[in-house]
Amino acid sequence: MNSITPSKTETLSWCGDKDGHLELIDQTLLPTQLVTIDCQDVETVWEAIKMLRVRGAPAIGIAAAYGVVVGVRDTANMENTEFFERLNQVTEYLAGSRPTAVNLFWALSRMRETAQSMKSESVQVIRERLLEEAKAIHEEDRKMCHDIGKHGATLLDDKVSGVLTHCNAGGLATAEYGTALSVFFTAQDMGKQVHVYVDETRPLLQGARLTAWELMQRDIPATLICDSMAAQVMKEKRVQAVVTGADRIAANGDAANKIGTYALAIIARYHQVPFYIAAPSSTFDLAIASGEEIPIEQRLSEEITRGFGKQTAPDGVSVYNPAFDVTPAELISAIITERGVIDPISTEAIAQHLG
Repeated sequence: MNSITPSKTETLSWCGDKDGHLELIDQTLLPTQLVTIDCQDVETVWEAIKMLRVRGAPAIGIAAAYGVVVGVRDTANMENTEFFERLNQVTEYLAGSRPTAVNLFWALSRMRETAQSMKSESVQVIRERLLEEAKAIHEEDRKMCHDIGKHGATLLDDKVSGVLTHCNAGGLATAEYGTALSVFFTAQDMGKQVHVYVDETRPLLQGARLTAWELMQRDIPATLICDSMAAQVMKEKRVQAVVTGADRIAANGDAANKIGTYALAIIARYHQVPFYIAAPSSTFDLAIASGEEIPIEQRLSEEITRGFGKQTAPDGVSVYNPAFDVTPAELISAIITERGVIDPISTEAIAQHLG
């Protein structure tokens, strides 16, 4: 592990050639420690995704793509048949790290298809091409994030806007600017003034630990609140818009995001505050008709009963700990992607938007 300074930070980066490794920020240590991990084997990449050292749907996809390159690093002397057996093992293994973020499976599928298209080439050539593909996924996400920000910033007032966000959908969750936070960062670039209310995002406090940290790095005014304070903040008319990211969006626009997002959308509707989802086109899963089909990850009870090492609940208490919930499309004012804004939201509008 390496301690680094903020000026040198990048959520994920590849070091070296096809025999190199993935380096990523250990987000479980933020905001008090800024530390990177060298992922020299696929097991380390899997553990980083599973334990939320890297998190956010786009960043998970990028990490998985690089994880494939790491996972086939020891195949230089293999025959093609043996290489593809190893590739399948690596992609299936990484697919088991987390079940909800569709970008994980999208990136793994893209890496497999890239390799399959070169079956007649040597193992060395295929490995080089896989690294190129992983870097392309990384760079495409960087551009998508900036484009999401450009489209989303137009939805905010030119004067001071109070906005609210949940979890972390910033640079730490993507290649660079983020999705939801890209809207705020781009608004700042355009000279607009935004004041961001940040949900803590329990139980793992990604809002408090990560989003607040990112906003402060950018000198954007930010106020941290507990998740249960959002209704009061809206009642006081401090917020003119809510913007969150998403981990998977069904064909009809139902969107899975960090637990608590659904409640936030209900509160926003009651207070007549627009609720926006910002996500790249790779987050859509058109094979799923509605949110009812989205698998919801169940996480360990200790995240609630012993959060951050301190016991806060009696031994033996029953715990329900879903990592995500699904917001129905009818509660979403618009979906912002790198291609533009989907408004109104419908299965037909989404299909047309995605081409």
